[in-house]
Amino acid sequence: MRGGWIPDQVPDRLRNARWTLTPRHVLVLLAILAIGLTWALWTFLHARPGPIPEAHPTTETTGSPVSQPATSTPGTNQSPGKGAASNQQLVVYVAGKVRRPGLVRAPAGSRVADVLTLAGGALRGVDLTTLNLARLVTDGEQIIVGEPTQPGPTTPSSGGSSSPAPNPSVNLNSATLDQLDALPGVGPVLAQRILDYRTQNGPFTTVDQLQEVPGVGPKKFESLKSHVSI
Repeated sequence: MRGGWIPDQVPDRLRNARWTLTPRHVLVLLAILAIGLTWALWTFLHARPGPIPEAHPTTETTGSPVSQPATSTPGTNQSPGKGAASNQQLVVYVAGKVRRPGLVRAPAGSRVADVLTLAGGALRGVDLTTLNLARLVTDGEQIIVGEPTQPGPTTPSSGGSSSPAPNPSVNLNSATLDQLDALPGVGPVLAQRILDYRTQNGPFTTVDQLQEVPGVGPKKFESLKSHVSI
């Protein structure tokens, strides 16, 4: 048979021979096995699949500007301005009857009510009707809470000019005893003498006639003539 193995063609010395493994053969086989295992392990470690880059990166990794207009366009045109203003801060000085007066830092777009809240709020019983709590505050302004209007200094001046009580003009012909007694330098005795003179001599015709009353000398007359009239 061509190409086949014919048992009769094997030599007799090989046909009856017994195959035995010597220690040398065992060492060779172990060496070959170790080399094969090492090669297989090296191939396995270097053949692990790595991360495959995406053909179309997402907008989160690339930061594509296309996604940003999509978020801003649905909102109103105030949203970008408000976002830009939120990064700014206003410094307002709050004084008066608040819990924590002083400098207050507030975000842009805050109102007077917001600033008062940051200052701890107004003290109990303080009238806030003089403040426009809905007004927008500006940087560097001052807000005074519960400060009195102080109309006091104006009232004394007007009252002093309109009430010259200590310098009245008394009519010598119609004055009573009490009115004459109230004149500077005139007591009840001299006031009675003036009344007696008017009764005896009739009404005064001039202020200088007051010098004819007993007890009214030149000095007394000089102090009285600006306070009396006819």
